[in-house]
Amino acid sequence: MLIIPEALIADLVTPEDAFAAVEATFAAMARGEACNFPVVREALGEGRQYGFKSGLDRAGRTLGLKAGGYFPGNAAKGIANHQSTVCLFDPETGRPTAMVGGNLLTALRTAAASAISIDRLARQDAKVLGMVGAGHQAAFQLRAAARVRRFEKVVAWNLHPEMLPRLGAVAAELGLPFEAVSLDRLGAEADVIVTITSSPAAALLDAHVRPGTHLACMGTDTKGKQEVEPALLARARLFTDEVAQSVSIGETQHAIAAGLIAAADITPLGAVIAGLAEGRRSDREITLFDGTGVGLQDLAVAQAAVSRAVERGIARKVEI
Repeated sequence: MLIIPEALIADLVTPEDAFAAVEATFAAMARGEACNFPVVREALGEGRQYGFKSGLDRAGRTLGLKAGGYFPGNAAKGIANHQSTVCLFDPETGRPTAMVGGNLLTALRTAAASAISIDRLARQDAKVLGMVGAGHQAAFQLRAAARVRRFEKVVAWNLHPEMLPRLGAVAAELGLPFEAVSLDRLGAEADVIVTITSSPAAALLDAHVRPGTHLACMGTDTKGKQEVEPALLARARLFTDEVAQSVSIGETQHAIAAGLIAAADITPLGAVIAGLAEGRRSDREITLFDGTGVGLQDLAVAQAAVSRAVERGIARKVEI
């Protein structure tokens, strides 16, 4: 079995690698060549969450799982609150083939999924990027979005505004003007809005969003989380990474519960990538991508890390 520690990931997988791996995975899912297994997630108390995401990609010959979760006490110990590890197995024999550090990979694949939705669904003339949220993942989201559209400005809102200067520094690195604004103004100016929070209640409302906007809602991945008002989903064309996960733990769970939409109203983004479904239909249409984060994304970027490590001769081999 090969060991690829977390410390090597930054030199092995680029944002472009993650984009290509996740896009290929979405298409394979739409074609029926890959499937995710049911998510296991448990509350451990004191805000800690732990669980497993897993799947099989027959086309990519990848089988495995990501184990990890959220441990809010970690920051005080000098380590990241989010911790994860990806384990890969031979799909023919079931023998373990690799164990890969999953923290950076999770950030890269989440940002890649958002960027793919922007690339496929946002208006071509999108100029202003709106960011709702300013935590660790927001920086990855901003950089990934800037790779697929030539934005001219970034406007941002966060529940804790003192965190926004860190996101502003990322915008400055990209050469983009940055301004902290109200949600009313963010919705009035932004052509693309990325929400990346852990909110238990909607912050972005239907009234905030104007026609023609594309939204990438990336923070809701658990029952009870919510970033946007359900009425907004009823007004938008809806896309997701996986419909079953979207309606159970994603942003659409709330609109489904309110009877505003049905599962049949949601299109897998992979179907757009594979040419099996339409993307944006007009410049006035609101499109919304519910990014719940599926296990196959993790497996795809982990496999990319393994392949690169083997090429460079830096993968650590152990006998088990």
